[in-house]
Amino acid sequence: MSWEKSIEELRRREALANELGGADKVARQREHGKLTIRERIAALIDDDTFHEIGAIAGKGQYDKNGELTDFTASNFVFGRGHVEGRRVVIGGDDFTVRGGSSDASIMEKRLAAERMAFENRLPIIRLVEGSGGGGSIKMVEDMGYSLLPGNLEMLSWLTKNLSMVPVTSLALGSVAGMGAGQIAASHYSLIIKDIGAMFVGGPPLVARLGEKVSREELGGSAIHTGNGVIDDVVESEEEAFQKTRRFLSYLPSSVYELPERGDITDDSERRDEELIKIVPENHRRVFNMRPIVGTVVDQGSFFEIGKNWARSLISGLARLDGWPVMVLANDSMHEAGAWTAQACRKVARAVDLAQTFHLPIVYLVDCPGFAIGTKSEQEGTVREGMRAVAAIEQSTVPWCTIVIRRAFGLAGAANSPADRLGHRYGWPSGNWGPLPIEGGIEAAYRAQLEAADDYGAELTKIETRLDKIRSPYRTAEAFGIEEIIDPRDTRPLLCEFANTVAPLRTPGPPSFGVRP
Repeated sequence: MSWEKSIEELRRREALANELGGADKVARQREHGKLTIRERIAALIDDDTFHEIGAIAGKGQYDKNGELTDFTASNFVFGRGHVEGRRVVIGGDDFTVRGGSSDASIMEKRLAAERMAFENRLPIIRLVEGSGGGGSIKMVEDMGYSLLPGNLEMLSWLTKNLSMVPVTSLALGSVAGMGAGQIAASHYSLIIKDIGAMFVGGPPLVARLGEKVSREELGGSAIHTGNGVIDDVVESEEEAFQKTRRFLSYLPSSVYELPERGDITDDSERRDEELIKIVPENHRRVFNMRPIVGTVVDQGSFFEIGKNWARSLISGLARLDGWPVMVLANDSMHEAGAWTAQACRKVARAVDLAQTFHLPIVYLVDCPGFAIGTKSEQEGTVREGMRAVAAIEQSTVPWCTIVIRRAFGLAGAANSPADRLGHRYGWPSGNWGPLPIEGGIEAAYRAQLEAADDYGAELTKIETRLDKIRSPYRTAEAFGIEEIIDPRDTRPLLCEFANTVAPLRTPGPPSFGVRP
């Protein structure tokens, strides 16, 4: 007795599944500059490591004798594989079959992928193109009834995985409905410029509301990388895959592990002479923070997240003497470096990521405070600000703060958790206080100025006197800042910090669940 005939049937079904939506649909996918789902998986993971789950799931058609006559593969492909030697769960929509909607048992397979990531404690990579499980109007007709949304198990797993494993989602084409939700429920997300687009409801639905917009105007890459829903935009799928690999390299496989130390590629004692002159003496002049970030971390290690939104705050992953860390930095070239409502959301999101995966935080401070004005009040900046403050105060990972220049007001005070040991250093360019002196002199000394023979001369005299009092050395005398340092010593001190706190990191789940 032999099961060879049955194995032949298995191979036949596998071959049918590998045809995806058929030669014409595959050709159309490639004509639009997009890879098929199987090509995407092969390009992203390590060679010969993909083990597919549910390869022959789909919908079969049978003759009166019960013989298979036609087969439509499930439009979701997933399994296990390796990325840079690390095991991951990877799955994605097959847009060549019903445009990636749930017409072909996508939901059961997608749920299995999310469960596998959670229960096996493996990072999950989602390659999203389509509705991602929400179904289509055609599906309603085929079923003969319409589903009442509710008790949607997928929502539970999307939420659970955020607090368990690194979640990366790539918008590789048109993404809507549940697919958009999957992109948003990620630690890191990408979109392909001019190819990817994302919306809760696409242009045809929006048109019924009387709003005529193009696909790009409604949900193109500029829209969603500008509002922070998607973290990064790339030019090609290959670039998206490269960035996905790099993002994962900074993180552990789950909260039950610690981020691994990478190769030591840079001198921990390196001192950059440019740092001594990069900050202008004129407090009103802006400067470029990114070169500072780039030179104090291991060279080439800074991986920025969310560059195109909340631009007054820079955030990203980096390494110090090989150790992965989260980096925050204010950027005075945008909104003067203030904490806008969006910047506050960015702070909270970065701190939550660091807290979840046990990353020490380095904050390079040049913060004039919360953004002020009508727009700021309308956006509810103070509530978003207190959410960011709460994230900082609830964090338990180690912090190291370098006050590069300004630290004013409530936002300036939130430069590290207040009730814990502070690894804080100030540069000689430091300029801090409850509020900037320049903004309050004329109010505080109004009577004296109005009584003076020469208003301008008296104002200059007061400014000169106060300028000496606000010297960072006066603060250091009172131990209001732990140390004032030569800017060129920043990298050696940060590397010392990273090596000091590395043994203190503790694996385990976060104290509260992560929210998108």
